[in-house]
Amino acid sequence: LDITHRGRPDKMQEGDEVTPGSMDVNTALQEVLKTSMIHDGLAKGVRECVKALDKRQAHFCVLAENCDEAQYSKLVEALCAEHSINLIKVADKKKLGEWVGLCKIDKEGNPRKIVGCSCVVVKDYG
Repeated sequence: LDITHRGRPDKMQEGDEVTPGSMDVNTALQEVLKTSMIHDGLAKGVRECVKALDKRQAHFCVLAENCDEAQYSKLVEALCAEHSINLIKVADKKKLGEWVGLCKIDKEGNPRKIVGCSCVVVKDYG
């Protein structure tokens, strides 16, 4: 997981301790995305995300590193840099799609038919 905060990369160091009551970055990101999805504050997909970034409606942007088109990534990164919007990169677009609800949940509660999502913008935390 790579987080860029206005041009400065932040990573956990090897000596950093995580207390049992705290959560890691991925878990916190999942919670924020879930809350935003409930309050209809997410823009999913490149087209919606670019519109939200261009209108400066975004609080932050989440981009998958294994995006199909390199130009999508360049466009989103450039818009985030231009408008000073925080950008979080995640490794897998299938995981990002699962986090934002682009999947079916079976009877046991396991995700099925997960659709990949290259980019998500949080417009409203909820």
